[in-house]
Amino acid sequence: MASNLVLYRCSLLSYQYTSAATIIVGRRIVAISGNGFRACKPIRLARNYCSCSCPNPNPNPNDSAFVVANDEKYGNKQIISLTPRLYDYILSNVREPEILRQLREETASMRGSQMQVSPDQAQLLAMLVQILGAKRCIELGVYTGYSSLAVALVLPDSACLVACERDAKSLEVAKKYYELAGVSHKVDVKHGMAADILKSLILNGESCSYDFAFVDAEKRMNQEYFELLLQLVRVDGVIVIDNVLWHGKVADPLVNDAKTVSIRSFNKNIMEDPRVSISMVPIGDGMTICRKR
Repeated sequence: MASNLVLYRCSLLSYQYTSAATIIVGRRIVAISGNGFRACKPIRLARNYCSCSCPNPNPNPNDSAFVVANDEKYGNKQIISLTPRLYDYILSNVREPEILRQLREETASMRGSQMQVSPDQAQLLAMLVQILGAKRCIELGVYTGYSSLAVALVLPDSACLVACERDAKSLEVAKKYYELAGVSHKVDVKHGMAADILKSLILNGESCSYDFAFVDAEKRMNQEYFELLLQLVRVDGVIVIDNVLWHGKVADPLVNDAKTVSIRSFNKNIMEDPRVSISMVPIGDGMTICRKR
């Protein structure tokens, strides 16, 4: 999940942070660590910012300050950025089943726990599956199974979720929770490389037979996964891709590592792809929802 960017501006044109991991001071990005501030690369700020109020001289880490984009280019639409307090409020309004809470808490102590989707993301995925009336689903990148379990819980007993994961250790945790939740009969666990599994499904004659797919695997493979899933998902089916905002790096032209460039390129390709309708939503680390035309 990407860190929240939180800043506000008063009449003195100074900036103050809440408890975000990255802030803007003047025209520079500053990273916050336990040892204070570390200046990073210069950036160009948007033309105007405003906020709900001027900063308190002794700001509380949970103050409800927020960024507002106030630019004529966007019709002066005010866009709010999440603070820790506001995100806590969102999570307090997520209906998280007890079994998912237990899985989330166990996963939090494991290596790579940041790969687990957030409760609000899982709730959205489950709702999309319910709206579709999905019977056949695919997930690429199960990890310990939080998102796949959320989907399996809302699938009818006759439905099937193909759950693909290359890491055997984390997959064992997922399988344990499928069993505890009583949904193992709905989940077809596939241990292996996601692209290879998708190709085998196509060779098995399963093209255009799936209603829903969620992609949360190797980011540099997103384009290949997408092309394979377009063959497997039916017309009007849905493909959701996670981490499309990549901690905000995709919007920074000075960040050009291989993974960021790959995600940025994928986002551009999918934006221009006439085969799907799309909506990029800033939930978690960003998700793009695609409907196959």
